[in-house]
Amino acid sequence: MDHIEEKTSKTVDIYRDTWVRFLGYANEVGEAFRALVPKSFVWGSYAVATAYVTADAVDKGKKAAEAHGDNPGKTTRVAVAVVDTFVWQALASVIIPGFTINRVCAASLHLLGKTTKLPLPVRKWTTTAIGLSTIPFIISPIDRGVDYLLDASIRKVYNEEEKHK
Repeated sequence: MDHIEEKTSKTVDIYRDTWVRFLGYANEVGEAFRALVPKSFVWGSYAVATAYVTADAVDKGKKAAEAHGDNPGKTTRVAVAVVDTFVWQALASVIIPGFTINRVCAASLHLLGKTTKLPLPVRKWTTTAIGLSTIPFIISPIDRGVDYLLDASIRKVYNEEEKHK
């Protein structure tokens, strides 16, 4: 019974625990469709993903501000929350996956052109299907890689600052 109560009392983070999280994948979908849609659609998908990243960072800053009240170091803690969230999300939700899907799709379109006699529209749709099907497989490794990268770099700076307070 306690386990059930614990689950229901957990605060839901709309940017991590609801459908809103999928907005962070908009650019990956845009990249998968790049061969079929105008470039403005692809850039629009990046705008959606970047808005998601920014909204999550602002939300984490507000939560850090509320958690620290008027305590000394509040400004630093809020800044760390915003910067850490924005950098992590920008890398893990926009930059690395967008680049990855772009390259997977470009390579598949090129290979299909060199190795098959499929008509161009079929090759483009196949490339889009390959790109879309790649998305679920890249999420976890990219997330872990970005965690490692931040833990080995800017998070060391945050932790050092915390030690001196």
